[in-house]
Amino acid sequence: MMRDAAPPSDAAPPSDPDAEPGFRIVVIRTGGVAGIRRRWHVEPPRDEESRWIELIDRCPWEAPAPTPPGADRYVWSIRARTPEMRRERDLPESALDGPWRQLVDAVRAAAAD
Repeated sequence: MMRDAAPPSDAAPPSDPDAEPGFRIVVIRTGGVAGIRRRWHVEPPRDEESRWIELIDRCPWEAPAPTPPGADRYVWSIRARTPEMRRERDLPESALDGPWRQLVDAVRAAAAD
C-alpha cells in the first residue's frame, strides 16, 4: 500500500554557518588519544577584518602537504572565508608553527572571549 508523501514544508532547511557569505575563520582539532574534536571560530567585526586578513595571508596555503601525523596525533583543519576568498587546509600538529600557529592561537583566543 502506498502512502501519501508528506506535504511540502514552508520552513527553510537548516543552514550551514560555514556556507553562509561573510567573514569567518574556523579551526577544528581532531585526534589525540581520546579522539575528541574541538572547534573554535571567529567572525570578526568589520573594523578588525584587516588584522585577520593579514594573519590569513601570511599562512602558506599553497605549500606542499606536510607528512601525515602518526597515531594519536592531533590534526588541525583551518578554514578561512571572506567575501573575496575561501581557503582550507588540514595540518598535522607537527606543522602547526609560524603563521599557522599565530592564526590558530588568535582564533582560539577570540573564541574564548
